Amino acid sequence: MKKGYLYIALATFFFSTMEIALKLSSGSFNSVQLTFLRFLIGAVVLMPLASQERKRKSITLHAADIRFFMLTGFICVVVSMMLFQMSVIFAPASTVAVLFSCNSVFVVFFAYLMLHERIYKHTAVSIIVSVAGMLIIINPLHFKGGAAGVACALGAAVTFALYNAVARTRSDRIGGITLTSMSFLFGCAELLILMFISHIPAVASPLRSAGLGMFCAVPLISGVTLSSLPGLIYVGICVTGLGYMFYFLAMESTSAATASLVFYIKPVLAPLLAAAVLGEAITGRMTVGIIFIVAGSLIAFIPGIRPKKGSGLREDLRELGTEFEAENDEIDIKP
Repeated sequence: MKKGYLYIALATFFFSTMEIALKLSSGSFNSVQLTFLRFLIGAVVLMPLASQERKRKSITLHAADIRFFMLTGFICVVVSMMLFQMSVIFAPASTVAVLFSCNSVFVVFFAYLMLHERIYKHTAVSIIVSVAGMLIIINPLHFKGGAAGVACALGAAVTFALYNAVARTRSDRIGGITLTSMSFLFGCAELLILMFISHIPAVASPLRSAGLGMFCAVPLISGVTLSSLPGLIYVGICVTGLGYMFYFLAMESTSAATASLVFYIKPVLAPLLAAAVLGEAITGRMTVGIIFIVAGSLIAFIPGIRPKKGSGLREDLRELGTEFEAENDEIDIKP
């Protein structure tokens, strides 16, 4: 158990430095290129763990699984992480970190729509409090600048939640580490195809005219120099590879509910790190918003605070809901 909390601490640190590392590296690489390189490196780092998982659980992959990886890879890498990469360019890293951590709020909706999971009173309260925190940070009535970054951050959070919901439909059979590493790999392959297409003049010219130059003639290895290599290694190996590795190890050593503490601590730790490294100010409004989001997350977490050790990747919201069904008033919403 102690080892599990060490894994949680390491995963929290790496995930909390993600926005900072990407912002620092964005000046050396094209946004599409950086997303491709970091998830390719991350997939390679996760491959040994995925291989061990398949042997341990006797997992056999089929043709239908390959198509599934193509779908999850597209949602996660091509759509969600591209939006995320763009968000750190157009908005402060601290704001992006807090807004993206709210992806768990959107997971509830997708789990209800796709997995027919029930929505309980404590879950509904959690969503309301978390959304209130997001609105406080965004301050839509007096919003000044950074609209593109906020829109991209929220888009990344929504699509990452969709990826989580879609992935959960097969994660029990395929295995969480295998699913993640293969999704990363196929997402990179799809992104690589788009990178080659971006060099076609008939495609690049309209994009450049529309002010979308970052999507034109995307380089593959250009910009990888001795000075930029440390940043690339950190976001690829540490943030993407080791971050997910420690997160999965935390789930196996404790439980999925306990490991989710990573995303409850991140909204607090990430802004503090951004202030220390990037000099980004933590305003009073952001502080209040963070308090709301953390409170909302804890409301969702408390009903599952007694997870069973060893349930690992198999534990999900349905198991938590079943365990506490007698203790919570259910909001009976049927599709």
